[in-house]
Amino acid sequence: MSAMHGTLVIVERAVDGVSRHSLEVIAYAQALGDPVRVLFPGIPDQAAADLLRAMQVEALLTCAELELCDAYDDDVYVEAIVACIAALNPRHVLLPHSYTARDRAPRLAARLRVSLVSDCIAIEHDAQGYSYIRQLFQGRTLARVRVAGEGPVVVTLQAGIGRAESVARGGAAPVTACVIEPLARTARAVAEAPFRESARNVDLTRARILVAVGRGIKSAENIALARRLADLLGAELAASRAVCDEGWLPIERQVGSSGQTVAPALYIALGISGAVQHLVGMKGADTIVAINKDASAPIFDVADYGIVGDLFEVVPALIQALENP
Repeated sequence: MSAMHGTLVIVERAVDGVSRHSLEVIAYAQALGDPVRVLFPGIPDQAAADLLRAMQVEALLTCAELELCDAYDDDVYVEAIVACIAALNPRHVLLPHSYTARDRAPRLAARLRVSLVSDCIAIEHDAQGYSYIRQLFQGRTLARVRVAGEGPVVVTLQAGIGRAESVARGGAAPVTACVIEPLARTARAVAEAPFRESARNVDLTRARILVAVGRGIKSAENIALARRLADLLGAELAASRAVCDEGWLPIERQVGSSGQTVAPALYIALGISGAVQHLVGMKGADTIVAINKDASAPIFDVADYGIVGDLFEVVPALIQALENP
């Protein structure tokens, strides 16, 4: 077998070309230090191709045969991607830990007869080799996984693993087509419409600023206070599970292990105690500001700035300061 070379990132399509989660994975792959190549399953539109080629990556690979699929069929996609990986022999194959990847990554690893490590929050390297860090028990503890054997390792990475805005740019990667044998439709499954994580299309992962409310907001009527602060900051409104369970905000605004995983530039937590299920979904934020009257609330353990006080006094003061700078 030829020597393994670099990292291959398999990106995912989005309505606007490339998913934000994929850009986060590219940013993280660049930080690992190995040469990075990007595989776009299919043919990217011009905007997506320009975006990917402008990044500091070794090559942008496409697979034209997948454009012939009239519907999503992961058997076909996996066959095509396996052929590309076999020709490239990368050290790592990285994918966003998305709903699609949960279907695709195990198939890829099985077809390649290599190891799969899913839902990772970090990849570390030392004299003994690579370690893959995973969260267990809803973030209460971490597992350090080492892989034996040869061949690439297939790894899926959590949302927020890197910052989409920090992707190193300034490159002019050549576009290379993966030439593979003609694909045969297996028709073992019939695909439905693509899964939408948010029924009302609220994608909190794209927000640079989030104002999140917890049970400390006390009632649905008081959500207006947080919404006013969010509007002034140009932020999206988010919530803990308790707020969504009460029906005060729709479920698509929930952050945490059973909601969305976010990594905004600024996360303002109002009346959120900081249960581990919530922290798992937001502790990757660049800056966390917590406002809670309980000085021992766990949220202060991860906060960069903490205000111990009544949110019904602190938030109106913040609103006043923003309205009258």
